[in-house]
Amino acid sequence: MSATLDAPARKFTPDDLLRMPDRGKWFELVDGELKELNMSLLSSFVAGLVYYSLQSHVQSRQIGWVFPEGTSFRCFPDAPDKVRRADTAFHALGRLTPSQAVAERHCTVVPDLVVEVVSPNDSANDVNTKRIEWQTAGAQLVWVVHPVQQTIHAYRADGTVRLFGAADTLTAEPVLPEFRVAVADLFRLPSAADAR
Repeated sequence: MSATLDAPARKFTPDDLLRMPDRGKWFELVDGELKELNMSLLSSFVAGLVYYSLQSHVQSRQIGWVFPEGTSFRCFPDAPDKVRRADTAFHALGRLTPSQAVAERHCTVVPDLVVEVVSPNDSANDVNTKRIEWQTAGAQLVWVVHPVQQTIHAYRADGTVRLFGAADTLTAEPVLPEFRVAVADLFRLPSAADAR
């Protein structure tokens, strides 16, 4: 057997991600292994609509921080070298300071609300694992968004789960009690008919 076959796989660190092109934007880090993110075009579009809805609500009220797809988080107490990327994340004002935002390399503050948008190549097990990791770290609310089915599962820290369908209005209690958006609006695709 050749020596190259016996060599252990390289273990990556959070700092390695930061040295990669685009700060490793297309990867997460789990147990020293790079996990490539493969967002579909539809999933990226829906993630943008969710981000826009949250950002509009939060910015108009000046109540916190909303981060888009690609932001890296190193906030998992049981795995200090784990880096995950939410598709959208919200921190309430005061939980993350401007000086932290300037100094942070990977965000070490657990978001209050995490959004995971499912792509066709995501396994149910992987999505559930990430959701549990976010909640175990301290996220108060995790939305798992299914663009193909046009549904959103909302997992709250108290253990309750609510399914929102296309005919429902999405809420964000207890994190953003005043937030409301029609679920259908988060899945509406542009069409030539809309331009008329």
